[in-house]
Amino acid sequence: MTLKQRLRDGQRLRGGLLRLPSDFLVELAGVAGLDFVLIDCEHGPADLVALQQHIQAAQARGIAVLVRVGQDEPALVLRVLDLGAQGVVVPHVDTVADARRAVRAAHYPPLGERGFATYSRAGSFGAVSAAEHLATAAETTLVIPMLETVAACDAAAEIAAVDGVDALLVGPADLSVSMGLTGGAAEAAVREVADRAVAAARDAGTPMLSIVGGPEQAASAPPGAVVFNLAHVLLDTFRRLAES
Repeated sequence: MTLKQRLRDGQRLRGGLLRLPSDFLVELAGVAGLDFVLIDCEHGPADLVALQQHIQAAQARGIAVLVRVGQDEPALVLRVLDLGAQGVVVPHVDTVADARRAVRAAHYPPLGERGFATYSRAGSFGAVSAAEHLATAAETTLVIPMLETVAACDAAAEIAAVDGVDALLVGPADLSVSMGLTGGAAEAAVREVADRAVAAARDAGTPMLSIVGGPEQAASAPPGAVVFNLAHVLLDTFRRLAES
């Protein structure tokens, strides 16, 4: 069963957020039993050769790969999906028009306008027919917009309703900065705005993808998938080791 099908079925999925190069962490995630990794090519390197190697490592361990691309980067969306990623997380989606562009970049016609080829890794290098590749892509490809402003969170219901949007992700750091708020005092105000988006997604039957720092945050996250920020997890672990 694909990650998309499991998310649609309401399963609680767990993943790890990491940046290139982290092939060792990709394998550890698979060995540990996580469901997926989210490779951050927005705030980290977008080296496609390294990305292919990380996708290969993930597939060897039986876990899926999502990739966070940059803002409005259809060419990168095409390439990461051709390499075998099962979906994309698209930052700075503020409007329905932004969400539709993300869907168009990730899906083949008629839903989208992604360039078609069967000789990519995703097409098994031409070993499958065009019809099989189209069907697999439709069943597999996830599109997850990131809501990172007040306007985006207020438009969550409309963005969730866009055909081809599979889940939503609130980006708390960008949301906080966009509101002009930093530090501990910002947390309550940011949470209030984010909660509106979560409620809209719940009412629409759209799952959330939530970035969390550990098991306690994961336990209180809304329905959908959680992705552990492995940089924070490791830093916290190293700090505790240093203080032991």
